[in-house]
This record gives sequence, C-alpha cells and structure tokens, in this order.
Amino acid sequence: MISPDAARNVVGIIGNVISFGLFLAPVPTFWRICKRKDVEEFKADPYLATLLNCMLWVFYGIPVVHPNSILVVTINGIGLLVEGTYLLIFFLYSPNKKRLRMCAVLGVELVFMLAVILGVLLGAHTHEKRSMIVGILCVFFGSIMYFSPLTIMGKVIKTKSVEYMPFFLSLVCFLNGVCWTAYALIRFDIYVTIPNGLGALFGAIQLILYACYYRTTPKKTKAAKDVEMPSVVVSGTAAAAGGGNTGGGSVSVTVER
Repeated sequence: MISPDAARNVVGIIGNVISFGLFLAPVPTFWRICKRKDVEEFKADPYLATLLNCMLWVFYGIPVVHPNSILVVTINGIGLLVEGTYLLIFFLYSPNKKRLRMCAVLGVELVFMLAVILGVLLGAHTHEKRSMIVGILCVFFGSIMYFSPLTIMGKVIKTKSVEYMPFFLSLVCFLNGVCWTAYALIRFDIYVTIPNGLGALFGAIQLILYACYYRTTPKKTKAAKDVEMPSVVVSGTAAAAGGGNTGGGSVSVTVER
C-alpha cells in the first residue's frame, strides 16, 4: 500500500510538470513579438506579477523558511528564469515609456522582496512562523490573481462565444488546480488548498461555459486572435512534515487559427 507521503510526492511531481507547461504557455506570444520586433498592445503586467509570485515561493521553499521543500524551489526557480526571459524580450522590443514603467515596477518588487526577506529572517525565529508569514503572502497574491478569469467568463456570457477562452488552456488550468488541491488534501495544507481550490473552481466554471457556448461561437477559418489568458497559480510540493507551498503563474497567450 502506498504511503500518504509517497502519494503526495507523486501528485506533486505531476503538478510540477503541469505547472512547467503553464509557464511555457506564453511562448507563442513572445515568438510573435520576436518576429515582429514589436510588443504591439501586449502588456508586461502578467509576467511582472508572475515573477513576484515565483520569488515569494522560492523564498518560501528554502530550508531556512520551510525545510524539505525542494520541489517548490525547483519549479518556481524555473518560473523565475522563464518569466525573466519573457521580460527581457519585452524590454528589448518595447518603447522607452514601457521600459521605464517595467523598471519602476521591477524596482518596487525587488524592494518589497528585500523587506520580506529581512523581516522574516530577522523577526521570525522558527520555521512555523516563517512559513506562516510567507505562506500568507503567497496565498494573498495568488488568490488575487485567480479572480482575473471572472473578466473572461463575463465576456463569454455576454457575447455567447468562447472565441477568447481556448478549451485546452482552460482544461490545463482546471487540471492544475485539481492536482494541487488533491496534493494539499492528502496532508491538509491550507496554503495550497485556498488558491488551488479557487483555481479548480474557476477552471470547472470555464469548462462548463465552454460546453454551454461552444455551439453559439462564430466559426472563423482564417483569423489570428490575441488572447490575454487569466492568471493562474501553479504549485510546488512541500515536506511531509507539514506546511504548504504553492507557486504563482500568470499566463498571457496568443492563439493563432
């Protein structure tokens, strides 16, 4: 019989694979930007938000905050590299005004992270307190990001069209939420349960809307659509000893048909 810890690790590894796929979802957008050498109307905000979430979860997963959380560090460390690459491309092909705004936001994020790191390491002297403080911050920012699908779902209901809500990405977001919710429930972890439970819920609603409005969606044979996908939170795994962990991801995708 498989132990709860082993089952949790297996689910966590599957979640890491799904999360990695979500980090790579914006690749078509940046391939287009590189080809056209112009960011057009795309915004850097989702990638800046994801970068902050990844930084928070990498900090959460290090041994001095939450021991034995290597999968948290690996998946969110990869997320940092991926999002950093996206932002570098965005910076290279943006006008000066957008570059200055990016630098300002990045500066604020770095100052915020420095304050969090110093405050936690100097003000909290146990793993439990450090995990709680950083975990709450991650849940807060992750939960805010999970409310963004409400805009897209509202548009689907208003237009009776799923044109801007691709089925595959909705399905992957749903599976990601379910996977990490299951992970959290094997050994109850409130930090993972809250944001990923919301992710599973919103993902399920998107799939239901897709089934309801698929037939009423106008059929187009030759169209290129820029799709700003809802933010998604992707999770890492924690030690069996306790505590929670999750990573954040915001996905902006160009879907070409």
